[in-house]
Amino acid sequence: MSYDFDLFVIGAGSGGVRAARFAAGFGARVAVAESRYLGGTCVNVGCVPKKLLVYGAHFAEDFEQAGGFGWSLGEANFDWATLIANKNREIQRLNGIYRNLLESSGVSLFEGHARILDAHSVEVNGQRHSAERILIATGGWPQIPDIPGREHAISSNEAFFLETLPKRVLVVGGGYIAVEFASIFHGLGAQVTQLYRGDLFLRGFDGSVRRHLKEELSKKGIDLQFNADIERIERQTDGSLNATLKDGRVLQADCVFYATGRRPMLDNLGLENVEVKLDERGHIEVDEQFQTSTPSILAIGDVIGRVQLTPVALAEGMAVARRLFKPEQYRPLDYRMIPTAVFSLPNIGTVGLSEEQAVEAGHRVQIFESRFRPMKLTLTECQERTLMKLVVDADSDRVLGCHMVGPEAGEIVQGLAIALKAGATKQIFDETIGVHPSAAEEFVTLRTPVSR
Repeated sequence: MSYDFDLFVIGAGSGGVRAARFAAGFGARVAVAESRYLGGTCVNVGCVPKKLLVYGAHFAEDFEQAGGFGWSLGEANFDWATLIANKNREIQRLNGIYRNLLESSGVSLFEGHARILDAHSVEVNGQRHSAERILIATGGWPQIPDIPGREHAISSNEAFFLETLPKRVLVVGGGYIAVEFASIFHGLGAQVTQLYRGDLFLRGFDGSVRRHLKEELSKKGIDLQFNADIERIERQTDGSLNATLKDGRVLQADCVFYATGRRPMLDNLGLENVEVKLDERGHIEVDEQFQTSTPSILAIGDVIGRVQLTPVALAEGMAVARRLFKPEQYRPLDYRMIPTAVFSLPNIGTVGLSEEQAVEAGHRVQIFESRFRPMKLTLTECQERTLMKLVVDADSDRVLGCHMVGPEAGEIVQGLAIALKAGATKQIFDETIGVHPSAAEEFVTLRTPVSR
């Protein structure tokens, strides 16, 4: 049977664009449909603009610490509108780059909502297109709980476009998005309270990392309230918000920001027209080759709910393109040893197993851990401390996990991820000469295990 396209990709986010570009480069006839913005969540309302805001928030600490190095500064003034306008301009530039990447690759771009009609047909803007294979890469969408007054709250989607910086912000949630935005709002001058319904935020991260970040954020002045959740939100006559907690307390704020999870974006996608199974969380079920229960339909990225990180979506998109159109280059995707960073202030960088995960997996572990005040802060009044930790298998000497809380943690851990991926032992770390003076050298000078 003849089709209009060999591959029709729904969603022009990181994973979809990567799959489309490389499939086209391998000689396939490819189309992409996108109803919102090129680049997906990451480029438009995710990691890229968030990192730009983190950079902006960090200047407050730089100005504060400059005096210790002899700099005399006048009063610093921050303008939110300038930051947002400059951020918007950069995002528009990146949108253009994504468009050029697709068009220069020979991909047909349809700007409109795509709906699956059957196993080999997609409709966009009233026009039907046939494809041998359809790839769903529609990503996720923030969720705000269905509580009274939820219409007064915002998610990360809206936070990037606020007209003014709120003076008082309630951040609700305990994941990485919540701690990052708590740091952003606080660093830019807002009074921040973070609420989390559990005992301690960042569930799934190493326990030392979670406790250390709690200490550092508290020292900076962020009001962390655990085992706390909002029951309802009410707008007052002066425009402010009252958030009534489940324990009866009332907190006042100018903005209530929710970061309590994301759902797969499957709205009006037409899945009822095909046999595509969903898991218990509502994500699309796929096999190891990203095929759904309908063989001609595949899915990658946040919509399958595996590891919801941009580089993972990119790798999944590449794997699909190679398997379908360049099989001699195909390699199954390995989800082990994926490094990640949390751009809170201070940053978190981590790769491999946490101490808790290693013990649960049956390893007899040795823990190497160091906390110290970075050299940059020794001439200042800042008492922030850095955490570095290695989780080692006591029997094989292999380093199972590497964790850091401190400046540029993501930059440092990226290099260490290569070592862990290659199976480096603690002896190899010990025999590696450090870069001096640097914080990173601490990872190769940890000699004495701490007691568990």
